[in-house]
Amino acid sequence: MAASQFSGAPAPDHPMANPGYGKRSAPDQRPRTGADFTHLVPRDAAIAAYVDGLCDGADISVKTLAKALPYGQCAIRTTLNRLQEAGHLRRGSECVASGESLLWVTRTFFSRTARDDAWWAAFSRGDVPMDTQRPTRSRAFILLAALGRTAPALSLSHRDCVALEPQVGEWLTRGATESEIMHALTAGLPERVHHAAAFVGKRLRTKLPPARDALTPRTVLRSLECSQCQVPGSPEALAGGKCGACRGKPGRVPEGRRRPLPEQRVRAKARAVRAGMLPKSERPKR
Repeated sequence: MAASQFSGAPAPDHPMANPGYGKRSAPDQRPRTGADFTHLVPRDAAIAAYVDGLCDGADISVKTLAKALPYGQCAIRTTLNRLQEAGHLRRGSECVASGESLLWVTRTFFSRTARDDAWWAAFSRGDVPMDTQRPTRSRAFILLAALGRTAPALSLSHRDCVALEPQVGEWLTRGATESEIMHALTAGLPERVHHAAAFVGKRLRTKLPPARDALTPRTVLRSLECSQCQVPGSPEALAGGKCGACRGKPGRVPEGRRRPLPEQRVRAKARAVRAGMLPKSERPKR
C-alpha cells in the first residue's frame, strides 16, 4: 500500500506495551494540525502521524508497528531512525524516584513538534524550555478531544469537551497522569455506548482518585541512548540521536563497545584472583 493511501489514523485496538515501556509524549507540544509532518517523506509522515495518535504507553516497537502498518520491519526501523534525526523521537531511560524507592524504566519519547538537540538535552536534565507557541486549550480539553482516537464510541463534540473539561482538570490537579485518565475512561467499555458525554462524565465522577500527597519528593532522571548501538551517552554527545562513533566521528570508544582483553591477560587476572583467595579450610566460619 502506498504511503499516500495510508491515512495514519491509529487503530482503536493498538496493543499497549508492558509497564515501563512504550510511547512517552514529550511535553509542551503544539496543537495538532494537518501540516505537522509535511516536512517528512510520505512514508515517514504516515508512520509519525500514526504514532502521534497513540496514547502514552502504547507499544511502538518495530515488530508491533510492522503488524499494525503496511510496512515491513526494515522500513519501520529506518523510519524511526529518521524520525529521531528529524527531532521527533528519542530513546532512553528514566529513573522515577519516590522517597527511598528507585525505579528505572525504558522510554521512547515522541514529540509531534520537531525539537533540536539542545531541546532534547534540556529535556533529559528535566529543564524543558517553554515553547513560545503554547496550546490555546488546556490539557484537559485536548485529552477529551483526542478521546475518540483511542475509543471511537467515546467521540465527543466541542460542546461536550468544554462541559467535561473541569472534571478532567480535577483529575489532573489530584496528580493523575493523562494515560491514567485515558485508561479509566476507555477500559472495559460496554458493547454499546448510547450517550458518550454522559458515559464519560459518570466515569469521571465515580472513578475520581484521591489527591496524591504533593509533599512526597519525586525526582525524575533521564538518560538518552544511541539509536544505532544503544549505548547510553550524554545528550550533547548524541547529535541527531547517534553517538560520535556511529556517526563516523573519531573519538573515545563507548564503554559498551570496548575491545575484549587478550586471552593471556584474562588468564593472568584469574590466577591473581585465585592466589588471593583463602583455602576453604582457613575461611572463618559463620
